Amino acid sequence: MSDEEHHFESKADAGASKTYPQQAGTIRKNGYIVIKGRPCKVVEVSTSKTGKHGHAKCHFVGIDIFTAKKLEDIVPSSHNCDVPHVNRTDYQLIDISEDGFVSLLTDSGDTKDDLRLPTDENLLKQIKEGFADGKDLVVSVMSAMGEEQICALKDIGPK
Repeated sequence: MSDEEHHFESKADAGASKTYPQQAGTIRKNGYIVIKGRPCKVVEVSTSKTGKHGHAKCHFVGIDIFTAKKLEDIVPSSHNCDVPHVNRTDYQLIDISEDGFVSLLTDSGDTKDDLRLPTDENLLKQIKEGFADGKDLVVSVMSAMGEEQICALKDIGPK
């Protein structure tokens, strides 16, 4: 055997999965599901009874949590669906750069500079106006399947 040390370079994360399996029949309205590779919030579920030897099927209508596009899927109720791990985190807004990125303060006191301003016009206007007025703003960031986006805004008073 050799005395050399082996160094493995890995570009992967800690191996935590972006989704987990859940039986289609147990997914309810206001839950989350992956449809066509996109994380979606379920807005409608209908279950159809089938004929003599078929499976009951679940018809899901979901809205993509990042793009707000409507997606649909039909899955046998006994099969497993992917459900995304969805997290919401609140950060304090520090700065808005000219190129459309925001600077956020994390709970640990570090800054997070890799997030763009939201595409939702109403939310974008509220953030820009509140920041221009010098208010202390807290933004909620939703993250799922390796994507992050600002989804809500709270005003915690003047600076």
